Amino acid sequence: MQPLRIAINGYGRIGRCFLRALHESPCREHLQVVAINEPAALESIAYLTRFDSTHGRFPSSVELQGQQLLIDGEAIVVSHATTPEAVDWKNLGIDLVVECSGHYSTRTDLERFIAAGCPRLLLSHPANSAADVDATIVYGVNHETLTGAEKLVSNASCTTNAVVPVLELLAREIGINHVLLTTLHSVMNDQPLADGYHHADLRRTRSAMQSIIPVSTGLARGVERLLPQLAGRVQAKAIRVPTPNVSAIDMVIDASRPVTVEAVNTLLANAAAGPWQKLLAYTADPHASVDFNHDPHSAIVDGSQTRLSGQHMLNLFLWFDNEWGFANRMLDVACHWRNRIS
Repeated sequence: MQPLRIAINGYGRIGRCFLRALHESPCREHLQVVAINEPAALESIAYLTRFDSTHGRFPSSVELQGQQLLIDGEAIVVSHATTPEAVDWKNLGIDLVVECSGHYSTRTDLERFIAAGCPRLLLSHPANSAADVDATIVYGVNHETLTGAEKLVSNASCTTNAVVPVLELLAREIGINHVLLTTLHSVMNDQPLADGYHHADLRRTRSAMQSIIPVSTGLARGVERLLPQLAGRVQAKAIRVPTPNVSAIDMVIDASRPVTVEAVNTLLANAAAGPWQKLLAYTADPHASVDFNHDPHSAIVDGSQTRLSGQHMLNLFLWFDNEWGFANRMLDVACHWRNRIS
């Protein structure tokens, strides 16, 4: 079976992590990046592929040859278009575009890629609504629903990938009346280093490295999209914190049935050791966020932080590498989708 020929549209943090993760993954036998579309200069693209302040040096050789990037001698054609129509996806022989620019989230805009010759699209972000894509996938929860006939698929968000497997398990085993999610998220590139006119959200005009900054989040909507049984029961808020990578989620659950800390931790530890070991990890060690840099799991449950007030109000704490874990789930979805297409 031939590898799926992939193009990356938008070569920022997630686009570069996707390529890097592919070269550290067994999926490399099944997926091949053959094109990158990124408006930045070719020399900058090559440089930021080779060196990364968060994840270190690229594990393979990176060279330039004309308008191509050579990764271990394999050519990747680089274009610098600013619209989907300006790239000749069809003549590049692309099977799948991984859309990592974040600029396209409605069906009307996404179908511009299809009209331009791209047969299918995997988004690195949620679509505006469920109807804007053919499927929203959180690997490990609903990836088996992919049939291969889809054209537009969203990989949801890094936070959705972190919480949905845990919530799905807890809803099934202990029942959930209501849940409150607080994301403590590392800084992102829509924030300035010094105060500046970077965003319509006035809080995001403030220095990312000097403040803890509340921001808006669509996490509750994303959870309900994947777990409709929790519709109307989820609230979420997000706070940006001045660290470059690795985020956390503080989860408060009103459980339907009485629970204990020990029983919940055992439930999550068993899931991490068993069917979900690729997605979920469990620890009770005294960790700090930096310990999970470059961790490929969707989430790591910190059992040392599990708390209970009464018999029903449960508090969990999850770590996750918001870049690396998410990029690895995109690889998983792309690889599974390839098998369905074939």
